Amino acid sequence: MPTSLTSFAVARRAGRWGLAALLVLPWLAAMAYDATRVMEAAAQRGPRVAEQALALLQQIERSSGHEDELQRLQEINDFFNRRVDFRDDAVTWGVPDYWASPLETLDRRAGDCEDYAIAKYFSLAAAGVPTARLRMVYVRARMQGQSLAHMVLAYHAQPGAEPLILDNLRPEVLPASQRSDLTPVFSFNTEGLWQGVGQVTAGDPLARLSLWRDLVAKVRKEGFI
Repeated sequence: MPTSLTSFAVARRAGRWGLAALLVLPWLAAMAYDATRVMEAAAQRGPRVAEQALALLQQIERSSGHEDELQRLQEINDFFNRRVDFRDDAVTWGVPDYWASPLETLDRRAGDCEDYAIAKYFSLAAAGVPTARLRMVYVRARMQGQSLAHMVLAYHAQPGAEPLILDNLRPEVLPASQRSDLTPVFSFNTEGLWQGVGQVTAGDPLARLSLWRDLVAKVRKEGFI
């Protein structure tokens, strides 16, 4: 184990999850997002969440070192698919619809489709993937003869390119042409809102999607953006 992580483990056992623990992780401070604020926000939720947040930051750091963005996508996709159990918002949060921040999802270790997509979006952005290449996509998913509302994350290598789909329903990152079970309805990110996955804008997502606006405010406060 590297010296910095050994020191962090000692600090963790001593219950020091705040700024003192972060000082032994200089590589975190160099990231584009505010790792200090991420860890401080996680520490406020308790040692278990701080440990999960550290694991996420380590994964982001490893992923950010790869030239191949496809490998970044798969690693972040795997990270959340393996750690988060699918659970409806009514069970997890006691409300019909709630969009959780990455730390909230790691805290509960559970989330619905939106929460998986949200956590992957902001983690990939932190790992250096331009947000212009990432879109949250509301789709209709055909499952067991039904058409159900669902959310996935799409990655466009360039404008107009066939997107790759990150989904909690499938472990693989697949081209959209291999996901005939999904029909896109609209897509959005922190920069725009579109009908389907096209290029014609449909307005300001922060103005039109109140859940997204509230989520972005939470994520910004936590230090991810």
